[in-house]
Amino acid sequence: MKQLMLGNAAAARGLFEGGCEFISSYPGTPSTEITEEAARFKEIYCEWAPNEKVALESAFGACLAGRRAFCGMKHVGLNVAADPLYTMSYTGVNAGLVIGVADDPAMHSSQNEQDSRHHAIASKVPMLEPADADEAREFAKLAFEISEKFDTPVLYKMCTRIAHSQSITEPAERVAVEHKPYAKDITKYVMAPANAIKRHPFVEQRMKDLEKWSETSGVNRIETASAVIDKSSAVIEPVEITLKNAISNEVVSTSSTTTTGIITSSTSYQYVKEVLGDSVNILKLGMVNPLPANMIRKFAQGLEKLIIVEELDPVIETFVRGLGLPSNIEIHGKDMFPICGEFSQNLVAAAFGKEVQQGKKLDAAIPVRPPIMCAGCPHRGMFYALNKLKVTVFGDIGCYTLGSVAPLSAMDVTLCMGASFSGLHGWNKAGGAENEKKSVAVIGDSTFMHSGMTGLASIAYNQSNSTVIVLDNSITGMTGHQQNPTTGKNLYGEPAGRVDLEALARAMGINRVRVVDPYNIADCEAAVKEELEVEEPSLIISRRPCALLKEVKPLPPLKVDTEKCKGCKMCMKIGCPAIAMKDGKAKVDVTLCVGCGVCSQMCKFGALGE
Repeated sequence: MKQLMLGNAAAARGLFEGGCEFISSYPGTPSTEITEEAARFKEIYCEWAPNEKVALESAFGACLAGRRAFCGMKHVGLNVAADPLYTMSYTGVNAGLVIGVADDPAMHSSQNEQDSRHHAIASKVPMLEPADADEAREFAKLAFEISEKFDTPVLYKMCTRIAHSQSITEPAERVAVEHKPYAKDITKYVMAPANAIKRHPFVEQRMKDLEKWSETSGVNRIETASAVIDKSSAVIEPVEITLKNAISNEVVSTSSTTTTGIITSSTSYQYVKEVLGDSVNILKLGMVNPLPANMIRKFAQGLEKLIIVEELDPVIETFVRGLGLPSNIEIHGKDMFPICGEFSQNLVAAAFGKEVQQGKKLDAAIPVRPPIMCAGCPHRGMFYALNKLKVTVFGDIGCYTLGSVAPLSAMDVTLCMGASFSGLHGWNKAGGAENEKKSVAVIGDSTFMHSGMTGLASIAYNQSNSTVIVLDNSITGMTGHQQNPTTGKNLYGEPAGRVDLEALARAMGINRVRVVDPYNIADCEAAVKEELEVEEPSLIISRRPCALLKEVKPLPPLKVDTEKCKGCKMCMKIGCPAIAMKDGKAKVDVTLCVGCGVCSQMCKFGALGE
């Protein structure tokens, strides 16, 4: 039965249908739902790992045990998992191993616009890229087949629009896959130099075999106007198109649709089809590494212009330009399309000189709604204290990164997962006492487990006088409330091993460890001031559960005594969305307020209370 399905849900369905039995992932938007949806199938064991490297290594172990395995992450997570990935390319697999990576063009929830195709090329691993939900389902199954046929891990690339949009898919039955027995093979699995040097030629030959396979497998396909005519009996007249730079509107060239060919993949393919329909020749790529050289040469025959439509980096364009196609074929790509951000139907239409239909224009100015921490967020009190103390704050990746937003503005640097502790250590070692007395680092509980522990170990081992703060809200908040090793629950919400942060810090050599309640601003301020004065490393744990957790029951919303309120706006300095000013007085939105009481600590006139 056909269903309307989210791309990530379809990917999970494909893993189920493909006989997957083991999934280890680290949550990261826009990839998170693949693992969450897969956990609904009792046939698949699913878990959250502390980080992407651990997740991939665990999935590799499962595939060696003969079970088809999957590991999911977002694009920056692949950087963390790159170490095992590049060597895994040499070892190959036993049962199928698929590595899901979701890119985030336009950085909806990411710190960069990294193009994961570069990792596929550099690691010499095949990469599949679905263009809709049904391909997401089919390609997930196909990836396991490729993995086992060619003895390789397979990268499975999603992007925000495919992951988080819905389209029609037709689920199938689960395939019963026999478990592959493990056979000890030191030359294959022990990547000491003497063995690795012998595996490299295997990797090179495998890429040649994969390219040859992709030419005829159907994973890449050529769509021509004449083929459409044969199938529909519709007459398609050649259309003159003007090729433009989609941003500057500068004319690049003109062409007929029948002598123009387009090479594209993923969401770009959908936009091209929406704008040009069946009037143009298209090479639609499903495998983006290795790219099919012979198929591209065949496709280019008889064309005057070849246009590559791809988001982010010119990966396909660079490959095509290096094929040595006849000089009479014009090649266009990034001269028409931007290298930054997401594409859209309107942008592609502009590049082909098409008028955007009135109903599809977005001319109206949309009010800006800046991201902000939720009402009752436990991080707000600590960030207010840090802002008040005017300290330099090394931040990290999580919902608490919003501490950098006005009016709190309590963060100076955010680089990558786990970098805050390490960065502060270097800052203090280089700057000495001048920096040590007025600088701190903050990190969330999940990110601390991901990659913050090693930074803390370096602080303890190399003895910088660093004051670091774990913002423990008892959940992985930014990606939608996933469990982590500090919460005492596993992915399914069942009781699990729990890391004791205080005991762990002391075991690492941090002698000064204290816990504060971030709803108490005075205590937060006092703790930070005291720890900055000591001559040794110290850890502050700012602990209170996320206000949005189901088990956290909100208190009655606060009320404003308009007689006492002087309109001084001190309560506005914490940036709580539940507080506004109306008619010169503070006003509390009772639908948002959770009664945390942080704002009442700001009021010198006692105007805020129950």
